[in-house]
Amino acid sequence: MALTLLIILAIGFLLSLYSFYVERKVSSQKNYKAVCDISDKLSCTKAFATGYGKIFGISNGLAGMLFYGIVLITVFYGALNLAFYLSVLSIFASLYLAYVLQFKVRAVCLICYSIYAVNILLLIFSYSKLQ
Repeated sequence: MALTLLIILAIGFLLSLYSFYVERKVSSQKNYKAVCDISDKLSCTKAFATGYGKIFGISNGLAGMLFYGIVLITVFYGALNLAFYLSVLSIFASLYLAYVLQFKVRAVCLICYSIYAVNILLLIFSYSKLQ
């Protein structure tokens, strides 16, 4: 199993875990201010608190943790084709969410952009393992 892929998946999982944590804190504590909230425009909670922060009623952070866990299992069992196809799906999700973040939410979310970067790296390194 490639160490690079493991590191990428771990980073994606941890970023998703943090986004899930922030979303939970914001919903339970009205005045919660996350570390990733630097200004009104540079705010992860602004992104997580919108209706776009969920898919089919599931938090994007929780969905991300599940996604990275599933990809880890596929890599662990050597199903690199499946890991690659899942990473392609993550790129489409990232493109959609980046569009929403930029043009609908109108915020800069460092955690979100970091997750998009992780997904790009996942695509690149999962593809390289197929060669």
